[in-house]
Amino acid sequence: MFCFFTQLFKFSSCSAPNLTYDGRSLIFDGQRKLLISAAIHYPRSVPAMWPGLVQTAKEGGVDVIESYVFWNGHELSPGKYNFEGRYDLVKFVKTVHQAGMYMILRIGPFIAAEWKFGGIPVWLHYVPGTVFRTDNEPFKYYMQKFMTFVVNLMKQEKLFAWQGGPIILAQVENEYGRGYYEKFYGEGPAKRYVTWAAKMAVSQNTGVPWIMCNQDDAPDPVIDTCNSFYCDQFEPNSPNKPKIWTENWPGWFKIFGGTHPHRPVEDVAFSVARFFQKGGSVQNYYMYHGGTNFGRTSGGPFITTSYDYDAPIDEYGLPRLPKWGHLKELHRAIKLSEHALLKNEPTTSSLGPSQEADVYEDGSGVCVAFLANMDNKTDKNVVFRNVSYHLPSWSVSILPDCKNVVFNTAKVGSQATLVEMVPEELQPSVAVSPNKGSKALKWDIFVENAGIWGVADFSRYGFLDHINTTKDTTDYLWYTTSILVGENEEFLKMTSRPVLLIESKGHALHTFVNQELQGSAYGNGSSASFKFENPISLKAGKNEIALLSMTVGLMHAGGLYEWVGAGPTSVKIEGLNNGTMDLSMSSWTYKIGLQGEHWGIYNLDGLNSVHWESTLEPPKYQPLTWYKVVVDPPSGDEPVGLDMIRMGKGLAWLNGEEIGRYWPINSSKSEKCVDECDYRGKFFQEKCVTGCGEPTQRWYHVPRSWFKPSGNILVIFEEIGGDPTKITFSKRKISGMCSVIAGDYPMALPKGGSGNDKTKPAAHLRCPKNTLISNVKFASFGNPTGRCGSYRKGDCHDPNSTSAVEKVCLGKNECAVELTEENFDEGLCPGTTNKLAVEVVCS
Repeated sequence: MFCFFTQLFKFSSCSAPNLTYDGRSLIFDGQRKLLISAAIHYPRSVPAMWPGLVQTAKEGGVDVIESYVFWNGHELSPGKYNFEGRYDLVKFVKTVHQAGMYMILRIGPFIAAEWKFGGIPVWLHYVPGTVFRTDNEPFKYYMQKFMTFVVNLMKQEKLFAWQGGPIILAQVENEYGRGYYEKFYGEGPAKRYVTWAAKMAVSQNTGVPWIMCNQDDAPDPVIDTCNSFYCDQFEPNSPNKPKIWTENWPGWFKIFGGTHPHRPVEDVAFSVARFFQKGGSVQNYYMYHGGTNFGRTSGGPFITTSYDYDAPIDEYGLPRLPKWGHLKELHRAIKLSEHALLKNEPTTSSLGPSQEADVYEDGSGVCVAFLANMDNKTDKNVVFRNVSYHLPSWSVSILPDCKNVVFNTAKVGSQATLVEMVPEELQPSVAVSPNKGSKALKWDIFVENAGIWGVADFSRYGFLDHINTTKDTTDYLWYTTSILVGENEEFLKMTSRPVLLIESKGHALHTFVNQELQGSAYGNGSSASFKFENPISLKAGKNEIALLSMTVGLMHAGGLYEWVGAGPTSVKIEGLNNGTMDLSMSSWTYKIGLQGEHWGIYNLDGLNSVHWESTLEPPKYQPLTWYKVVVDPPSGDEPVGLDMIRMGKGLAWLNGEEIGRYWPINSSKSEKCVDECDYRGKFFQEKCVTGCGEPTQRWYHVPRSWFKPSGNILVIFEEIGGDPTKITFSKRKISGMCSVIAGDYPMALPKGGSGNDKTKPAAHLRCPKNTLISNVKFASFGNPTGRCGSYRKGDCHDPNSTSAVEKVCLGKNECAVELTEENFDEGLCPGTTNKLAVEVVCS
């Protein structure tokens, strides 16, 4: 057989390992492996980003890429499949393979994932008799049909491990177990469904193990796995199954109107180290790169367009430092320990009331120790094998030779970055403005009618559910009616106005009377339902009331979640001569979507379907307005975000590609935000939030690959009004680098080094490619305080700190400043541990 080998591949097209497992690990041709996995969702980035994202993960010490399969992105209608563009699953898996990495394919096909409708196609809800995720024949039929299609596609492309491909695990269902949603479906139907799903998956003959996450009764041979912030105490339901962590959440998602959650890297590292200390075999970061909910793909409701997740690689594809770097060092320490961890059973011993050691050794000299301090308040000095070790609170030290500490989870020596969004005004395209001296943008404007456009879809007495009416073909649904106001109404003679009262199941609503916006209301991440109460302007005679109801991401999880509706349920007017007028059961006329959507005026093919008004001065703060402008791409090659801080709410496109929903709504100032997060103790998603009183999302990712050299068509639909002249492209730039290192930090391991092959503790700095360290903005050896961007000298400071750093670093792309007597006065602060803080500028 012809085989093609390359040093770039961990396995070649002809290396087809025999993949099995037991209670300790996955086994590849008899060889056990500990695996670090990273979730990167292919439709949450673009194909041009995939190789860079996968390579950055690999450089971070990752072995495996994991992704869900997004059913509703692939099967747009029954039997009509889409595997192109962002949904080119085969290309993504091959990208992983080309990087020499493994793949975990979580087919589901229910995925949750803060993705609309949990990944299940909306059309399936309207197949008669269908109930999702239970012993229901229509649902099982379509679920098996799609899963079989995906498995056969992977087999056809030879992408399973036994075929020489990268896929080593596959997942069926997702977070269904007793602690999640089984209870909503009844014990009998739920158990039958789980058993059926497992049997159906195994019957696909993928040649790789199947997993079910958070399913503690997963039938053999399916492996039950853990999803949580911590999984060190998790045990699979059989001693013959390995301990797998499918979702370690290194951050959290955001909701419009909410704050910015962050999980400290010290705690992420602590959780990973504890997992492997306690016999873990596969650990997956969910997410390692969160990416973007382009278009209308976000779930929720109210999940933001950004799915950054505070992940080790940020939404734009840049390593988030120090998180990415600290975890990279952790992965190296774990890999140094891999042989001993997999060959031996641990011996656990107490080192104190909340301190313990787990030792893996075989008597031949191979020995690995994990020393853990679970006390979340107090650092401890412990004695292990007659040697004293300092353990910061809530930390784990890794000793790959049972002697030398090469890594401690709480001591972050990796460099940090200062990242800015640098604005650049929209530049008129040379394609439409050949005069290079002209900076005036020509805007094209189209204004929607407030209410029915074209021919009404239908009329009904009372309110139909929003989602059942639109079937998610659009966010928007118009409900319109009219009332007659008599000339003798008292309010017409007074300054008071009638009050419009609306109750809605969600998600948001704009109210118009006689084409004028009267106000808006919306739910939130805790409750989609809301009430609207606002004075309105009525006139004598006929008055048209138009309600623009909106969804902001369909529900993505929950028991029987597909039955949760949206839209108004009650409309009343108070303050009339006859008291309250109840319009809830009046005749309402319905129109699905917007006129601009109907004609596709954001696409090249539909641009000329309506009459655009051209102007150099676009209207500001005008609702229901489409803006079109032709621009050049921003300069440089940095990632790009669209700054919508001065806009209201709506949708955006570039060259027909869906940027997504924008809504720079502020979070509450009353939330409990933190300046600095204490990493110690159990993490929860509200623990370390920032951004109180600030927009939840200001910038919206526009992939560089979407831009043309000129003639880029930016289209905005603004619902409530904003200032389009303040829209800018912003480039995501690294403006500075920082490093903090102390004398008691574990000494850095050279690449390929062992626990006995070490250098002095050093501050490592590395600028982005094609830039050099041009300025040392801050340097202090002693006891400096603060954080990157705001360091301060302490009362103990070596005055030669800056010159020592400049000598080693200026004019270089990267440098390492060692804490040695040659560089610094180590006797400066007797009785304390000296540390060095550095901030440099790259240019």
